[in-house]
Parts: sequence; C-alpha cells; structure tokens
Amino acid sequence: MPLNNEQKKQYKSIGHDLKPVLIVAGNGLNEGVVAELERALADHELIKVEIRSEDREERAETIAALCKAGRAELVQTIGKKALIYRKNPQPNKQLSNIHRYK
Repeated sequence: MPLNNEQKKQYKSIGHDLKPVLIVAGNGLNEGVVAELERALADHELIKVEIRSEDREERAETIAALCKAGRAELVQTIGKKALIYRKNPQPNKQLSNIHRYK
C-alpha cells in the first residue's frame, strides 16, 4: 500500500536524524547487501541507505532495485542517500525507528 503524503512527511522528519545503516558501494547489490537490507528493514522499518556512486542514473536504478528486493517503499532521496520504509506486522518497539520517534 503506497504511503500517503502525511506519512511521508512524518517519516522524513524521523529520517532526518538517522544515520545510514546500509552502504551500497562499487559491487552494487549482492547477496550480502540484500541480506543486510532484509535484517535492517525487519528491525527498524525505516532506514537510511547510502549509495556510493557518482552517476545519478545508476543511483536511481540501485535505489529502485533495493526497494524491489526489500519489498519496501522509497520515502525520499537526497543526493546519495535514500530513506526506505517497509512495515513490519510485529515490530520490536525498541528497535523500530517509527515507534521510537513517535
């Protein structure tokens, strides 16, 4: 279910203070990156990802592939950083960025 504008606004304000938990470098998406993405989304629901690529189109493709691989939604992209969200039906309230910052 797509995020509405109010949810995106709320998640952007939460994401402002987050540090990137996943960095995608020159190797692009591999099994390790996808596994870490799954773990981070399951734990935190809302995560910041850094894409270390100089090419804007390549970054956009990588972010789209990350969202598809993680069955997540893109909240915001600023430069080389992306804010990604996937709802966890049973979140850990101590790890979830959504519950910690409400």
